[in-house]
Amino acid sequence: MAFVGRSYLVRKRTGINPVTFKGSDSAHDFVGRVFKLVFVLVVLVVFVYSFSPFAYTYTLPIQWLENSWLRSIGVLLLLLSLAWTSIAQSQMGEAWRIGIDTEHRTPLVQKGLFGISRNPIFVGMIFTLLGMFLTLPNALTLLASVLGVVLIGVQVRLEEEYLAQVHPEAYRGYRQRVRRWL
Repeated sequence: MAFVGRSYLVRKRTGINPVTFKGSDSAHDFVGRVFKLVFVLVVLVVFVYSFSPFAYTYTLPIQWLENSWLRSIGVLLLLLSLAWTSIAQSQMGEAWRIGIDTEHRTPLVQKGLFGISRNPIFVGMIFTLLGMFLTLPNALTLLASVLGVVLIGVQVRLEEEYLAQVHPEAYRGYRQRVRRWL
């Protein structure tokens, strides 16, 4: 929800497609393809849980994690991560991209949540994955969470290399002042 809405706004305001993943064999585009798989897994699990409780048993639920406290914590994490991610995306303004945009130079955003974390959107995504797993603990949400966290780690490092090239002095200072995560 947050990604589609922000992407639409940026495209409408700038005419630039903020989704930068292409079909190449680069590490960046591979990460993008696997992120799509993670998204499909999560949507599939939510759909199956919502509309076919019998079929949900095939997702291999982790029954000892299915309790109201953990589910409540999961829902709270989902809501907080949605708000956090939406705020961070908004603070990026027209610099918002999904992936690395090598065609259009954007400013280095360092204010707001970006003054707390160099990657607040990815922090939000990690909490979304954790919230999803706690809300619907099963083999597929566990797989999606683990894959998502690994992919986020790779994407962050790719983006750091890019930002160090595009904004060498500013990014060096930013890295010294602000932590990667929290």
